[in-house]
Amino acid sequence: MTAAAFDFHGAGLLADASGALYWPAKETLAVADLHLEKGSAFAANGTLLPPYDSRETLRRLQAVLRRHRPRRVICLGDSFHDTDAAGRLPAEDAATLCRLTKAHEWIWITGNHDPDAPADLGGIAAREFRADRLVFRHEAAAHAAGEVSGHFHPKASVPARGRAVGGRCFVTDGDRLILPAFGAYAGGLDVRDPAIEELLGSEYTVLILGRARVHAFRRSRMLRVEAPRLL
Repeated sequence: MTAAAFDFHGAGLLADASGALYWPAKETLAVADLHLEKGSAFAANGTLLPPYDSRETLRRLQAVLRRHRPRRVICLGDSFHDTDAAGRLPAEDAATLCRLTKAHEWIWITGNHDPDAPADLGGIAAREFRADRLVFRHEAAAHAAGEVSGHFHPKASVPARGRAVGGRCFVTDGDRLILPAFGAYAGGLDVRDPAIEELLGSEYTVLILGRARVHAFRRSRMLRVEAPRLL
């Protein structure tokens, strides 16, 4: 699996095809919107989904950690689908997460779904994290430069051979960088939706996740796809 290299506010970053962001100079890896235990939350409300989303998300997270071997991991909020989600984690998955938080400097950025970090899974909680000219937070703030965030679960579509292709994506206008959702059951919001586009400059780049590589496109190539917001 390959990653796309790009510069952002003086930092050389890698957009990994998994949806993770890696900053080699700081040995820092960031992921957004894990939404652990979303499946069990839906099941409690009568929508039955296979109850393996947390395990799949953690499996993918372990794979990207082995690939890049970061010293620091930043989870950009909504790591847990709700305030009770950590308590619903199966014992095996909770043990896996504890091993990961012990092996790395682990920062839980708080989000709208998880305003409080779990007390017994390791790591530290913060509203934001700053390093050099970059600031990591859950949701984009007004007039922020050098901001890395999540929350919107961006996805994009482009025309190819008479049909639309696409998927989850990174999106950046040079001042902001919004990460794709990493969670197995996380939905997506099209980048052409006003909720995202109003945050960005008139031109921006999307980095669409492929099976084994990341594909870069300018805004002018994007298709507008109407879809429900699944945040």
